[in-house]
Amino acid sequence: MAGEQLDPSHLPGVWATISNMRHQVDLLATVTVLGVLEQAYFALQVIRARRQHRISPPRTTGHPEFERIFRAQVNCSEYFPIFISLLWVAGIFFHQAVAAVCGLLYLYTRLRYFQGYAAAAQGRLGPLYASARVLWLLLGLAVAGLLAHFLLPCRSPWMAALVWPLQHLGAW
Repeated sequence: MAGEQLDPSHLPGVWATISNMRHQVDLLATVTVLGVLEQAYFALQVIRARRQHRISPPRTTGHPEFERIFRAQVNCSEYFPIFISLLWVAGIFFHQAVAAVCGLLYLYTRLRYFQGYAAAAQGRLGPLYASARVLWLLLGLAVAGLLAHFLLPCRSPWMAALVWPLQHLGAW
């Protein structure tokens, strides 16, 4: 295997496979990049608030507006890995477009959370609950997709009965 030459006649097939793979995850990748950009925006808002209120790192306390912006950014950062993980698992094992729409909705609710928290601590609550509901939805989609993935190949009647509702959810 080591030292073998790649047969150039296989390259069109390899590129076709890569292209097909890209189409299977393009929406997920787009939502992921948008999420990273949102995280960058939140971090820039913390920098702006630090400058505005003259709060140098590593201090995390000071003017109440700075503290709210700082906490909003930290809270959003804490949930980002959970969101990204659920987005990709739901997108790959359930349905890419459904997961991507949920991902966009999550990003919107986190933006509203950040804006609400920056204005007043109570302003975070509605968007916080909304973003939590979207995460629970993504978790449900991910679990349904994984269950179906592992249960569908089984041919026993009782497994088919368990999988039947998942098939009708639109995962396949």
